Amino acid sequence: MQTRQLGRTGLTVSALGLGCMGMSDFYGQPDDAESLRTLARALELGVTFLDTADMYGPYTNEELLGRFFKEDKARRAQVQLATKFGIERDPNNPTKRGINGRPEYVRKAAEGSLKRLGTDYLDLYYQHRVDPGVPIEETVGAMGRLVEEGKVRFLGLSEAGADTIRRAHATHPITALQTEYSLWSRDVEVEILPALRELGIGLVPYSPLGRGFLTGEIQQFEDFAPDDYRRFSPRFQGENFDKNLKLVNHLRDLARQKGVSASQLALAWVLAQGDDLVPIPGTKRVKYLEENVAAVDVKLTADELRHLDELLPLGAAAGTRYPAAMMAAVGR
Repeated sequence: MQTRQLGRTGLTVSALGLGCMGMSDFYGQPDDAESLRTLARALELGVTFLDTADMYGPYTNEELLGRFFKEDKARRAQVQLATKFGIERDPNNPTKRGINGRPEYVRKAAEGSLKRLGTDYLDLYYQHRVDPGVPIEETVGAMGRLVEEGKVRFLGLSEAGADTIRRAHATHPITALQTEYSLWSRDVEVEILPALRELGIGLVPYSPLGRGFLTGEIQQFEDFAPDDYRRFSPRFQGENFDKNLKLVNHLRDLARQKGVSASQLALAWVLAQGDDLVPIPGTKRVKYLEENVAAVDVKLTADELRHLDELLPLGAAAGTRYPAAMMAAVGR
């Protein structure tokens, strides 16, 4: 496995990370045994950049990773562990959620994550969503104090706007921004990515496979489990689904011509956008992990990259990536 450096602050991670959210939440029923096997296989393959958040479950995804580290004490030192705070969910009603960036909450959330993960430090700590009611300088100031105390090594933001990123970085060096980025979610290219490169901040694309849609394995709305949250995403509904499926089927055709899977082609495209990007495709199954890891060795020619740009340009996907209420919380 190759490695890449996120930002200019010294964090080196595997060139491909592993998003752990779907192991515990949002994508159908969890399978902890298979998830633990997938985590172990990830380390065998050199995938050492693991991504979670306190709101996944809530809390159960961090607890799962805590179990993984407890099984073998040596594992924690082998990985670069990232988690997030800032989205509060009611354990009794997980559909209720709020955003909290208050300094006192930053500390409380970090202590909770450390306990659940069974570790005394976090490699990368993100603010999951920007709290519009709290100046970013106050939130990041509190995060910076965790760095001073040795509880956190590097800081990150998730789904923040360019102005917020600049203000945050002026308060304490920001190592990485996490946002959705894939062949069908390219808005980051307009303003965010240029700002990151100007400031020397790495990009961690989540959902680089378009929430699984770019794999080509989802061919009808009914393929989603009844409790799969994608049923409520505008991109997977009605005419949007049909329009987006045509794009994905073109992608499958291109992948077949190259002798790779659609998911490998989609990941290879993200990896080709720069050495300062580290995508974190999520999966809870070993077979998909192994398929994703093989994408690191897929090289795209200039002609292939140009063809993909023409097929899936900025704005190609039909529908927004979140429902309206959730879209309001991105890009702040």
